Amino acid sequence: MAQLNLAIVGHVDSGKSTLSGRLLHLLGRISKKEMHKNEKEAKSQGKGSFAYAWALDESTEERERGITMSVAVAYFDSKNYKVVVLDSPGHKDFVPNMISGATQADAAILVVDGSNGAFEAGMKGGQTKEHAQIIKSFGVKQIIVAVNKMDVVGYSKDRFDEIKHTLGTFLLRSCRFEESSVCWVPLSAMDNQNLVSTPCDERLLSWYSGPCLLDAIDSFQSPKRESEKSLLMPICDVIKSSRGQVSACGKLQAGTLQNGLKVRVMPSGELGTVRSLERDGSQSCSTATAGDNVAVTLQGIDVHHVRAGGVLCDPDVPVAFARHLELNVQLLDGAQPMLAGSQLEFHIHHAKEAARVVKIAGLLDPKTLKLEKKSPRCLLAKQVAVVEVLLQGPVCMAEYSKCASLGSVSLRALGNTVALGKVTRVIEEQK
Repeated sequence: MAQLNLAIVGHVDSGKSTLSGRLLHLLGRISKKEMHKNEKEAKSQGKGSFAYAWALDESTEERERGITMSVAVAYFDSKNYKVVVLDSPGHKDFVPNMISGATQADAAILVVDGSNGAFEAGMKGGQTKEHAQIIKSFGVKQIIVAVNKMDVVGYSKDRFDEIKHTLGTFLLRSCRFEESSVCWVPLSAMDNQNLVSTPCDERLLSWYSGPCLLDAIDSFQSPKRESEKSLLMPICDVIKSSRGQVSACGKLQAGTLQNGLKVRVMPSGELGTVRSLERDGSQSCSTATAGDNVAVTLQGIDVHHVRAGGVLCDPDVPVAFARHLELNVQLLDGAQPMLAGSQLEFHIHHAKEAARVVKIAGLLDPKTLKLEKKSPRCLLAKQVAVVEVLLQGPVCMAEYSKCASLGSVSLRALGNTVALGKVTRVIEEQK
């Protein structure tokens, strides 16, 4: 069965974690005992409606604040896929964590709150648009728009159509999703309507005859894998054991891994040997291929050389490690003007670094990407351009044409994503 890495994204309080938790419970991935415990604890804190969300929001701070802060990972099997759920935070303070989840995704569910006023808040000044643009820029081409909390609006077809028209226009025109790659599913996670089976509420049945959420997930096209290419695995997390062992965790973007294989750990350049592999959180395996989420236990290497934001790669084909880059970027709607000298936060796979725009080389036509104007003084919202940036410290990367996952970039300033783009040229590598 093929693996599908599925990001759950959307504005804060749209019900992403509740949706994910309910789906896992319905598919038997959360036991009755565990669910009862969550319900009891949630009620004792006056947050009874958070019981399903707490299946994924496990930290004390997440539960106290009632929001997801990190990317929670869970697993379930559908008819066609072994699904890895990446439940991403919606609050604007944790967009950098959401970016980390987006870099691992093959497809996404964009959850929106269908209740009156809430959808509009997510669109205007919220994270609905930002999340949609980020997942598209990181290579996600297929999405489900889950219009949640439809029970609050009485399963109104008019409300669903209004949301579909408003958000659909943005997804097709601004994000450039293909219409055939966007599936719209009205549902209620709290009421268990249209998640894993046909809805039973007549108010929804009277006008909706499309797939339930689970069937929509199964309708995704199988993601293309790059198992024949050289090994590339961006490191999302590092686990150090009390016995001095170190494991690098992440999605294997290209190539294969097997026990006993020599790998180069960048940026240190040190060699290590694969001691053991775990897939999907706990399953031991002897080999892993592109697309798998794995924990790679290494031996023969100092634990300090393995860190999040680094990359495991083929010993003979190390990834670039650089701080001076050329990017092809598009400023987002509402972004402040960008000038030479602008200070930014640079995000690429699981790495982030302070950056400065050192040169705006040219303004491009958004449709053809042909040069329109050389060396403009500044860039405005929605404009596309070639810029040079200098990072405070070097990071691992690749040109987008060689590896999309290691060449997709997000630029942020003052807590907002201001531009998305691609690495088009590594100007100077670090030795």
